[in-house]
Amino acid sequence: MIARNTSRAYEFIRRKILSSDFPPGVALNAKSLAGKIGVSRTPVRDALRQLETEGLVVIRPRLGAMVKFMSLQDFTDHCGVRLALESYAAGQSALLRTDAELAEIRDSVQAMKELLATLPTRVDLDAYHADLAKQDIRFHVAILAAAKNLLLRSEILRLHLINRVVGGTDSTMFVSGRSDRAGLEARDAKTLREHSEILEAIAAKDAAAAKAAMEFHIQDIIDHSLKKMSVDEASRLNAEYGF
Repeated sequence: MIARNTSRAYEFIRRKILSSDFPPGVALNAKSLAGKIGVSRTPVRDALRQLETEGLVVIRPRLGAMVKFMSLQDFTDHCGVRLALESYAAGQSALLRTDAELAEIRDSVQAMKELLATLPTRVDLDAYHADLAKQDIRFHVAILAAAKNLLLRSEILRLHLINRVVGGTDSTMFVSGRSDRAGLEARDAKTLREHSEILEAIAAKDAAAAKAAMEFHIQDIIDHSLKKMSVDEASRLNAEYGF
């Protein structure tokens, strides 16, 4: 029962963090969370420690837990690690992928292409964003699977989660304003081109080209995440101090 309640608390808190209901810097009070989840404080504390190991939560002595918050410099350093690892993974995928793994990568690119073609006439943009994000994640996960390194896969997925919480969503299609249909389409088309270039390099078993294409793609994501963080930080300072 204790393990089940810990799992229940973990899933509840993690879901709230990833959905931004619990944004970076927000306090995570064990007593309050226990009441919301319907468990005792012990499973909540265990869940918070688990989330701390994943990099989503920080537990401070005598101050309690909070959703992880990073400075711009910390986030930049963190992104550098992700850039190196994910570029390496793309190179390994080019060398080690099977035909079935290549087909999965190709299918994700094709699915994204088909979704993008529907954008000019789409009314349900929320559904469009959600579907495109799924294919974006599918693409990256397929490449990690083809790299055949479980430790590498685990660390990159952990970094993806932290990027999503701290710097906003990984999917570059969310950068453009939703009311700017042309800008959104241009941004998503750029993401599709980058995915296609990575796919082509992996298909050709060209490790150097796959690594370079992935590096360019991830750097683009990082640049937009940092831009978003800078804007958010400026807004926060303006709200707090009036400048």
